[in-house]
Amino acid sequence: MAGDKTRYSDEELKEFKDVILKKIEKAEKDFKLIKSAYTNNAANGTDDTSPTFKGFEEGSSTLSKEDNALLAARQEKFLHNLHNALKRIENKTYGICRVTGKLIQKERLLLVPHATLSIEAKRAQ
Repeated sequence: MAGDKTRYSDEELKEFKDVILKKIEKAEKDFKLIKSAYTNNAANGTDDTSPTFKGFEEGSSTLSKEDNALLAARQEKFLHNLHNALKRIENKTYGICRVTGKLIQKERLLLVPHATLSIEAKRAQ
């Protein structure tokens, strides 16, 4: 438990920053992959212009693009939250629950580095 500490030490903040930077790197790769899947950047063929009568396949393709667009939006939000966590590290407010004002457990932050709520506050929601 965090005990009576009011904030994490600079050394601990650096540890969190390293975790977040690794997550950002992976999340950005995933985001680019998802985004290219729904924007169809790689396909230069005539699939979308040839007259076909494959209604189910076209519907499935559209649904898949919509699913990928939703995934991309979620990934973009995740990246935004990770970048906000980096800002909190820079101004040394990282790891402080925005509801209780107490430190969020280190274990939670290592698993969910963009968390802004302690387990206690999350359960109260």
